[in-house]
Amino acid sequence: MKTAVAPLAHEVPPAAGDDTLAELQEIYIEKGTPAFMRTVLALFCGGFATFALLYCVQPMMPLLSHEYGINAAQSSLILSVATGMLAFGLLITGPISDRIGRKPVMVAALFAAAVCTIASSMMPSWQGVLIMRALIGLSLSGLAAVAMTYLSEEIHPQHIGLAMGLYIGGNAIGGMSGRLITGVLIDFVSWHTAMLVIGGLALVAAAVFWKILPESRNFRARSLHPRSLLDGFTMHFRDAGLPLLFLEAFVLMGAFVTLFNYIGYRLLAAPYNLDQVFVGLLSVVYLSGIYSSAKIGSLADKLGRRKVLWATIALMFAGLALTMFTSLLLVIVGMLVFTFGFFAAHSVASSWIGRRALTAKGQASSLYLFSYYAGSSIAGTAGGVFWHLGGWNGIGLFIGALLLIALLVALKLAKLPPLQGVKA
Repeated sequence: MKTAVAPLAHEVPPAAGDDTLAELQEIYIEKGTPAFMRTVLALFCGGFATFALLYCVQPMMPLLSHEYGINAAQSSLILSVATGMLAFGLLITGPISDRIGRKPVMVAALFAAAVCTIASSMMPSWQGVLIMRALIGLSLSGLAAVAMTYLSEEIHPQHIGLAMGLYIGGNAIGGMSGRLITGVLIDFVSWHTAMLVIGGLALVAAAVFWKILPESRNFRARSLHPRSLLDGFTMHFRDAGLPLLFLEAFVLMGAFVTLFNYIGYRLLAAPYNLDQVFVGLLSVVYLSGIYSSAKIGSLADKLGRRKVLWATIALMFAGLALTMFTSLLLVIVGMLVFTFGFFAAHSVASSWIGRRALTAKGQASSLYLFSYYAGSSIAGTAGGVFWHLGGWNGIGLFIGALLLIALLVALKLAKLPPLQGVKA
């Protein structure tokens, strides 16, 4: 068994040949050390690149509808095929990282996704763009599947909520920057040029990530034998809490992506008739998610996740309600509150995975994120049906139903007894 007491991060790791000592000790990265700063900065860059590459296309959807003569649901495929392939890839890259290591998989994923984004800017047809977007999603699964696992293995358990929150803050900045850059640029240049800019920024982020991320100290290789994978899968679904967290990921992300997929259609039309630049600038609401992911993640470390998760979902409900009013100011405030609540909820739920999954952590993170991006892909496109049937009222009904499920799941999680020796 591994000891529950970890040496400080600045201590020298066990010698490579000292197998007994390596098995008995975990050397965690402590808050306040240079290794901690390098880790959170690298994962911040990784999260930035992932969300920038995925969601830079969201402001383009009305433009793509016009350029290719397609409706809102069809235009949403430019995001849904990426998140759908990402979800599929998670089932593969998570177990691969359990075998060959965390950092090599993440580095390869970031560079491949950046190159595919640059290639997508040169595609002459809608079908070609969708193919490249699918490859981008598949590539990014390598980072999305592994980042949470890397943090849960390397960061001291007392600081995992903070570290996860900072990583998700990188996600929020990436999502904001990707939307902001393309949302503003496409009013002045072609969307192809905007994609080229995003791909170049992602290459820089990938290089920084590669150079500064510390190598894994607590990684233990696992077999890729199908029996081993099946055992891990079965074990996670027998746990009382993990399947609920997987469902939580699906409905929370589905609600979030649906709102931002179709809010642009609403604001570009009457009675608002806003221009594309202003709609793109509304991505600054992600700043609230940057704050909430770290702040609420740290708060969950202190109070326990079961006491915090349901409250963050209630905030999302409040934000959704404000967007149902006609006043532009209330709509913007609603987007701000909704985003604050979402990133807080995701920070709490994702850090909970590493606490409940005692073994095969990479596979557990993959299952959580599979559900997360499946929610983005399925609900994000399904929301287009509600948009066409009922406009923003239809979207509000759809998102409200997803949030109701999320709240019921959170209340169920709050009643579960914690695992022995693990603060939930």
